[in-house]
Amino acid sequence: MILRRLSILNYKNIREASLELSPKVNCFIGPNGAGKTNVLDAVYYLSFCRSASNPVDSQVIRHDELFCMLEGQYVGSEHDVTDEELITCGMKRGVKKHFKRNKKEYKRLSEHIGLIPLVLVSPSDTLLIEGGSEERRRLMDIVISQYDRSYIDHLNRYNTALAQRNTLLKMEPSAANPSAEPYDLQLMQIWEEQMAEEGEQLYQRRQAFVEELTPVFQEYYQQISQQREQVGLHYVSHCQRGPLLDVIQRDRAKDRAVGYSLHGVHRDDLEFTLDGRLMKREGSQGQNKTYVIALKLAQFGFLKRTASQTTPLLLLDDIFDKLDASRVEQIVRLVSGDSFGQIFITDTNRDHLDQILRHESQSVAEHSGTPTLDYRIFHVDNGEIHV
Repeated sequence: MILRRLSILNYKNIREASLELSPKVNCFIGPNGAGKTNVLDAVYYLSFCRSASNPVDSQVIRHDELFCMLEGQYVGSEHDVTDEELITCGMKRGVKKHFKRNKKEYKRLSEHIGLIPLVLVSPSDTLLIEGGSEERRRLMDIVISQYDRSYIDHLNRYNTALAQRNTLLKMEPSAANPSAEPYDLQLMQIWEEQMAEEGEQLYQRRQAFVEELTPVFQEYYQQISQQREQVGLHYVSHCQRGPLLDVIQRDRAKDRAVGYSLHGVHRDDLEFTLDGRLMKREGSQGQNKTYVIALKLAQFGFLKRTASQTTPLLLLDDIFDKLDASRVEQIVRLVSGDSFGQIFITDTNRDHLDQILRHESQSVAEHSGTPTLDYRIFHVDNGEIHV
């Protein structure tokens, strides 16, 4: 999928912009806080119906404005202009947002997820290594939901059952709440059975995803690091201990004591390793960044093969910081190749990016016979965008 034209009105610090985009590489240059990341976030919003950085819709509307609008004109490929998609989003303060595909409004926003697959690489991705397990589960959920439409439904039903079970657990009399009524055991079993049924479905999809993702991720890491380190990716789940219903019910007494569910796929995790040791303890800043970039590029390849044969958009937000020159060169070489489609890059250094792109453009011409690498550079300053 290629985003041919992007229109932004009152989104974060961007008052108004209408951008004609390159089908290959689009670079947004400017100082920190200028609004470069907000452009990429607008592109992200049109794919996921939400901001990558702020879950509160009203807070993406520009200060002192009552509404914002986003519009993206997409084509299936650079040469196929007949397969067009017009995606629009409008939001007013205090009013439900409206998301439309070709002027027809969605009944459910989940129907849109996966139409325009997208991978975002950003500085916050270091939380995948440094943060809690919820960050790594979110990674799996975001990717799988883009190619498996039933996944979100299973996840929502699981979360509903989990919330209901936790509510019942809090009803158990305790020192903190001695007057609480004991919960209904039959009702507890109903919610546990739903947790187990939906959880097993989520586990099977997550396990298949990790098994296929891992070798691709390892290959990308080796290319970027030039064979300097060995990395691993391991999925950990309570489902691996036996039937999930048995696992959930086995420690019900402990759950009663703490007042919430200690077991289930809501506790799943991914273990990241470097040379056989946990990445969190061993990795340098450059190695951590290389790890998450390789992980995101592997997701890209996975989505390209599974999401309706549609090439995802790739957003690279300030990825060059903390990386040595050789790793930067390897990343640009990778994403400029035929395996990737349209790319969006932000950076603070125009000269730095110009040099990399000119070098890669020459390399493309020499090796493939293509005249040059198609790229466009935009300057961003205080929410204003200029070519």
